[in-house]
Amino acid sequence: QVQLVESGGGLVQPGGSLRLSCAASGSIFSNNAMGWYRQAPGKQRELVAAISSGGSTLYVDSVKGRFTISRDNAKKMVYLQMNSLKPEDTAVYYCNTRPPVSSVPWGQGTQVTVSS
Repeated sequence: QVQLVESGGGLVQPGGSLRLSCAASGSIFSNNAMGWYRQAPGKQRELVAAISSGGSTLYVDSVKGRFTISRDNAKKMVYLQMNSLKPEDTAVYYCNTRPPVSSVPWGQGTQVTVSS
């Protein structure tokens, strides 16, 4: 059974940094493109960053230059380094395949709050 567990969120001041981690288990990972998504209150979940099985990355414009996605295939881990955080980055962050598929359930996410 596939499981995704996100961690690393918290409360941070504007301009601060956080590093999110996603641990994958089950029949998933090395051949899957993975993504970090976020959902702010009252908004739809959106893709923030993605990384292919080979390591190619893409970012939504609002986080380019501030966020870095990476993966460790041996450990089945995906990371999101977030720097220069802004209040508008406040959301619950999730990892999943890209695109998401029905056979991979969403995890519980990790809350990121950027506030002074």
